[in-house]
Amino acid sequence: MEMRFEKNGFGKRFGSMLRVDFRRMFTTRFLYIMVGICLCMPVLMLVMTTSLGGAPADSAEQAVAAEAAMDTFTNTWQAIGTVSSETNPMAMGLTTMCNINMLYFFIAVLVCVFVADDFRSGYAKNLFTVRAGKADYVASKIIVCSAGCALMFLGFFVGAVLGGAIAGLPFDTGAAGSGGVIMCMLSKLGMVTVFVGIDFAASAAARQKTWLSVIISMVAAMLLYMMVPMVTPLDSGIMNVILCFAAGILICVGLGAVSSRVLKRLSLV
Repeated sequence: MEMRFEKNGFGKRFGSMLRVDFRRMFTTRFLYIMVGICLCMPVLMLVMTTSLGGAPADSAEQAVAAEAAMDTFTNTWQAIGTVSSETNPMAMGLTTMCNINMLYFFIAVLVCVFVADDFRSGYAKNLFTVRAGKADYVASKIIVCSAGCALMFLGFFVGAVLGGAIAGLPFDTGAAGSGGVIMCMLSKLGMVTVFVGIDFAASAAARQKTWLSVIISMVAAMLLYMMVPMVTPLDSGIMNVILCFAAGILICVGLGAVSSRVLKRLSLV
């Protein structure tokens, strides 16, 4: 009797790896802790800064005092971004620093912890020995981490809406329009893949050393942080979305190939 062994191609291996990673990502408590933090952050920021800084005052004296007290949010969508005509990447105010762009630093934490756990537990070494190739692993991790990070951004958006409603802030989109807000969020999700690709490359190089991969990723995030408001303004259009996703794909493909080569050359323990 002739025995035949079925050969697992890239598609089958990749599909299996993707299912495993999605299950591991979306059943871990750490992801939902991160999403919960992202959900609560804008609520606390909008409510507390509005109450401390003061809502629009009735008298000129109160208005001057409130303005001098602190820079506060005057519109809900300031937690998401500013229109391109008002964007100043060098500004250090509350509304320009404490917004959704902070989550690009959170991406480093989620990606580095998720990937480092594979190497620390021995899962990665066993995986490469038994069933998956390096390219399958890299592609699967980048896609799954991007999905997890996108969930954090959506959580922040929901929190911003809730916080704006609780704080009594206006939802007027102004020059951006409702379409601009949607395109802005899509652009920011496109930029997520850029940071995921960079953070995964750092994690692949550092392997089980979470602290090292986080430091490298944070430094890279600081270098790119000032660019984010310029390419994802509140009045973003379809070109912003296309450019952000195109940049994300190029970064992920390029650094994914580098990460795969790194994993082949370095020890997995």
